[in-house]
Amino acid sequence: MAKNPGGDDRQPRSRSDKALAHRLKRLRAESMKPPMGLSDAETEAREENASVDCGWGRLLFAQTFGEPEDLIEAMRKEGPERRDIAFYVRDPHVLLAAAPQEVFLDPSHTFRLELATYRSSRRQPRGFFVRRLSSESDARAVNRIYAARGMVPVRPDFFWSNRDNRAITYFVAEDEASGEIIGTVTGIDHGRAFSDPENGSSLWCLAVDPQARHPGIGEMLVRRLAEHFSARGAAYMDLSVLHDNDQAIALYEKLGFRRVPVFAVKRKNPINEKLYSSPLAEYDALNPYARLIVDEARRRGVHVEITDAEGGFFRLSQGGRSVHCRESLSELTSGVAMSICDDKAVTRRVVENAGLVVPEQMVAEGDTKSLKTFLKKHGSVVVKPARGEQGRGVAVGLETLEDIERAIAAAHEICDRVLVEACFAGEDLRLVVIDFKLVAAAVRRPPRIVGDGRQKIRSLIESQSRRRAAATGGESRIPVDAETERCLAAAGLTLDSVPKKGEDIVVRKTANLHTGGSIHDVTGIVHPRLVEAAVAAARAIDIPVVGIDFMVRSPSEPDYVFIEANERPGLANHEPQPTAERFLDLLFPLSGHRAAAQALGKL
Repeated sequence: MAKNPGGDDRQPRSRSDKALAHRLKRLRAESMKPPMGLSDAETEAREENASVDCGWGRLLFAQTFGEPEDLIEAMRKEGPERRDIAFYVRDPHVLLAAAPQEVFLDPSHTFRLELATYRSSRRQPRGFFVRRLSSESDARAVNRIYAARGMVPVRPDFFWSNRDNRAITYFVAEDEASGEIIGTVTGIDHGRAFSDPENGSSLWCLAVDPQARHPGIGEMLVRRLAEHFSARGAAYMDLSVLHDNDQAIALYEKLGFRRVPVFAVKRKNPINEKLYSSPLAEYDALNPYARLIVDEARRRGVHVEITDAEGGFFRLSQGGRSVHCRESLSELTSGVAMSICDDKAVTRRVVENAGLVVPEQMVAEGDTKSLKTFLKKHGSVVVKPARGEQGRGVAVGLETLEDIERAIAAAHEICDRVLVEACFAGEDLRLVVIDFKLVAAAVRRPPRIVGDGRQKIRSLIESQSRRRAAATGGESRIPVDAETERCLAAAGLTLDSVPKKGEDIVVRKTANLHTGGSIHDVTGIVHPRLVEAAVAAARAIDIPVVGIDFMVRSPSEPDYVFIEANERPGLANHEPQPTAERFLDLLFPLSGHRAAAQALGKL
């Protein structure tokens, strides 16, 4: 068989082949038409090949591209560590056929809110308010929320430089009491973005801080954006949501959104890998702490084998090296280091010998006289089991002998040896040290509720506990037990009390995440002396990955008291700090972008 010029083995096309090719080309062109169908005049009025840079990637309006090849070529220009989205793809199967190895159909549904029939709610936000993004500190806070929710980060200066962009609108929710940003949403005005003849709009990047205490933040952000676009005269507001995000879909349907046959296509890149690649066996059974590390390993091309999903065990392998892990605890941590951390009395002695400040401590051995003397000397004490984790059996701020004895009995259920320590007033600070370098620092605050003047404390705790569980993948809940009742009693309250509207109540003294506490990143302000002490503790224990807990007056001041060391710190609690990245750097130094950048002399 003769070859065509250029080495093409195909035979010359017959007339029927040419007709078929012409029909295929026409079908492809039709696939790029807008979903609702526009007249020729309307199409000409609209901008061609329109896109909006959203910081995390570009939003490509597929209906403005004449040929599938044009859209594919635009998607190939996606920036590194970015996620472009081709939206309003009418016939995605035709677009996928143009580059099946490069793009995939996003497993998301599109929902539409018809703004002509939308009705505002009379309900007002409680404990927070919604406003426009107005400062660079707002932008940094939004990025923090993105990171906590596993979303693609945006350069803070991008938000600020686009504050006057008429096509993009940013709203944030601000806590009235603390001034913290606790939620965010982004809106795109299609008319101002590409002269959309349908006068549409869309909602993107709705995210609520997982530490937020107030209900209804997401709903109020959606409503504020809908009212904003309605006032601008937009016809509808669209959004894209993963098909299995039942909680979000329920919210949108409650607000009047209805599903429409509109599709999105994305590129096959490391960020999107979990959306198009074969799911890892038992991945969904992993807890958030194991999943964070597994995701980072797969992003780098490190092989993952889940050995016990329920326990958080997995094996990582690359280049002949294999490391077995249980969340952030790996084979690199010795049995000796682990046993030092396991016994709090031993941990205290080891770090005290290294020069760290430790609280006075005694073992509870049924000697009432010694307990009385200890309490009289310190005024307030902490009771905790010598062995244990996740805050179980720990009671803080005990000021009476009766409370101490009850706490000792409860701690005995966790461990046969119970410790009593002097209580240091201040904040609970966790410092994550990996490879003897500080990676993250966070203040851990006890669980709190806010009264509404109607509900009992019991109901408010249950509602807050549900929100904490939803925000942390079930890892954080507020127990209603003797410790909770003791904490309330100290404030003159019971579970059946009805607090005033806006009244802020601490319901437990312990700040552990697993008992409902919240975590707030302070890496950027932590005092150097605290960092030095944490690293010194890690070296004294000789442990490569550890969470060091201090009580401090403030994370920006040098005073501290050592509390304990955790050999398996929850890395997922410290977004946006790169805890998983540094963990993989420790296990596999030659993996990832950081190693490549170092090799090229860029770091």
